[in-house]
Amino acid sequence: MRPIVELLKKRAPDNWSLSPDASVFDALQTLASHNVGALMVQDGGKLVGVFSERDYTRKIALAGKSSKDTKVSEIMTANVISVAPTVRTRDCLALMSQKGIRHLPVVDGDKVLGMISIRDIMNDIIADHELTISQLEHYISS
Repeated sequence: MRPIVELLKKRAPDNWSLSPDASVFDALQTLASHNVGALMVQDGGKLVGVFSERDYTRKIALAGKSSKDTKVSEIMTANVISVAPTVRTRDCLALMSQKGIRHLPVVDGDKVLGMISIRDIMNDIIADHELTISQLEHYISS
């Protein structure tokens, strides 16, 4: 398995984030416009949280709060689990499974490089397996 930074390089540079002062409603619009399930929350370029659809459903919708009157900082996940760019994809998948998270920011020191989803990792694993199968089929037929 390759380092997670290789997976980030394959994708478009989509480092979508928002301010902790943004309204939850604005965050939902950003999620919808980019067709993603989570956004990084940054303050002055520093990662301070992650806002996800899960945060919205559990902390706004089910609590009967208003998304237009609530700031992202009030409901975001502040204790962010992140990984360095050198961590291997398999280790990222294990961490995500162990912690029950679906999105994982990739951070190099204080610099935010991007965020990967469990879907990104699964697609990469599937592509890797398909390549291996193709190579084995070619080897067998040669």
